[in-house]
Amino acid sequence: MAARVRAEDRECPLSTAMSYVGEWWTMLILHDCFDGYTRFDQFEANIGLSSSMLTSRLKTLVESGVLERRVYQERPRRHEYVLTDFGRSLRPILVAMAAWRNAQLAPEERAMVLIDSETGLEVEPVVVDPRTGQSVAGPRYVFTSGPGAGEGMRARYAS
Repeated sequence: MAARVRAEDRECPLSTAMSYVGEWWTMLILHDCFDGYTRFDQFEANIGLSSSMLTSRLKTLVESGVLERRVYQERPRRHEYVLTDFGRSLRPILVAMAAWRNAQLAPEERAMVLIDSETGLEVEPVVVDPRTGQSVAGPRYVFTSGPGAGEGMRARYAS
């Protein structure tokens, strides 16, 4: 029987990224974290995930370095879950995913929008190349193998 290849063992950064955030429950937990939730009971009430499943997801996020588990109360001992720097770096991904979905909805159908907190105006985020200011969504920008690529990745992008 062939050994199962874990996503984090693959060379592709998309596969590795999905190993951190690929389950939709994980995305909802992260969304709650960015909205300021830190405690188990807050996640449980807001998401509606069973306590055993939530425990498992939080444990995975802590083990992967996305969240840090901290004691906030000694008696009884209680923990909170706080985003690490690595976890906070996922915010643009969540913002982009929400924007992608909202772009397919009429403005009156959008249940959640991103706004500029200073102006109150809705914003539509784009991923841009900082050197050119151009959106990377167009055909000008393509993937190719990087300096750390192995034989398989180099073969994929050889042409």
